[in-house]
Amino acid sequence: MPQPSLLYSIKQVELATRARLDELLRPSGLTTLQYTALTVLERRSGLSGAELARNSFVTPQSMADVIAAIERRGLISRSVDPANRRRHILGLTDAGRRFLAEYAEPVAALEEQMLKGFTGTEREAFRDYLNRARTAVTS
Repeated sequence: MPQPSLLYSIKQVELATRARLDELLRPSGLTTLQYTALTVLERRSGLSGAELARNSFVTPQSMADVIAAIERRGLISRSVDPANRRRHILGLTDAGRRFLAEYAEPVAALEEQMLKGFTGTEREAFRDYLNRARTAVTS
């Protein structure tokens, strides 16, 4: 029997991890997309909504709903960019940082489960391969 395509395998891993992350986040009332937006802002504060959408792999329209929901929960703040008064920039609030800290360990455990059976060298190579593949298809 032929092996599934690499694209199919990647999608299967994404779907499986998404389902587990959805399950993990369910008690918090946040979606995986909302959580992802928070993690992007943790790494890169000061993004506009459009930039956050690009970094989260969704449309600006979808991101507008995400931003509204997590802003209502007090997890992010929106302020006017001093360099461009028409632009709003987003950042994590203290509550947003606390939320991410609360979920850091369970999310790390999920990642650990996904990489169970990989050596340290294989983990680093896998991360490198994924990043190089992403760069190749987005450039």
